[in-house]
Amino acid sequence: MTDAVAQARAGGHGIGAFNVVLLEHAEGIVRGAEEAGLPVVLQVSQNTAAFHGALEPVTLASLSLARRAAVPVVVHLDHAEDVDLVHEAVALGVGSVMFDGSRLPWDDNVATTRAVVEHCHAAGVRVEAELGEVGGKDGVHAPGVRTDPAKAAAFVEATGVDSLAVAVGTSHAMTTRDAAVDTDLVARIAAAVPVPLVLHGSSGLDDAGLAAVVRAGMTKVNISTHLNALFTAAVRDVLAADPWVVDPRKYVGPGREALAAEVARLLRLLHG
Repeated sequence: MTDAVAQARAGGHGIGAFNVVLLEHAEGIVRGAEEAGLPVVLQVSQNTAAFHGALEPVTLASLSLARRAAVPVVVHLDHAEDVDLVHEAVALGVGSVMFDGSRLPWDDNVATTRAVVEHCHAAGVRVEAELGEVGGKDGVHAPGVRTDPAKAAAFVEATGVDSLAVAVGTSHAMTTRDAAVDTDLVARIAAAVPVPLVLHGSSGLDDAGLAAVVRAGMTKVNISTHLNALFTAAVRDVLAADPWVVDPRKYVGPGREALAAEVARLLRLLHG
């Protein structure tokens, strides 16, 4: 299952990676993947672990859902800036981690990422990394930052990572789908880098934009805010219609259903 991203790249397909915030997110994402009959990546971020007070509960729940799923499901640690958290995720049994050293200067990012790769590969775990502006403090998704293809290739060679998140025009936490991605740059990076490319902040792309970046060479496409907006809208609809409802299942359930339907649709779109 941890080969799902590499297999998607080999086939010229995109694969959706969706963030788990609540258990119902994980359930909805897996349900959507099963409906589409396509593999999916379940992402547990460092921020989500902090929200729940620990990494273990939400990760073990996600791993349980992945084992029971009728399609390949990769459980992935997302945006970990803490190396100890990476080690904990590996011990829990995730198949993939993202170490985010994008805020570090180049030499520190390379050295720390390489050490993470050595630890993870020894356990059979894939590693995604993020290449930020060299010496920059704002990371890879600062406004106007773009990844240089030659530096991306050098970073992959120096670290041995299995996939690379690059800056091509998206930004995290966008609530509108009007980001402008440089698909020519995506194609140049894809030609220079021998591993799958990852697009963070993909909630900012509309359907045409998502299809275009996959055609240009993007493989793993991370979407979170867009799904959260649909989940929240469904919950609001129920609460507005019945202000006396108190059973969380009555309003969280519709949120989960809305999320599952959109996950299935997006997976089909990304697969092409």
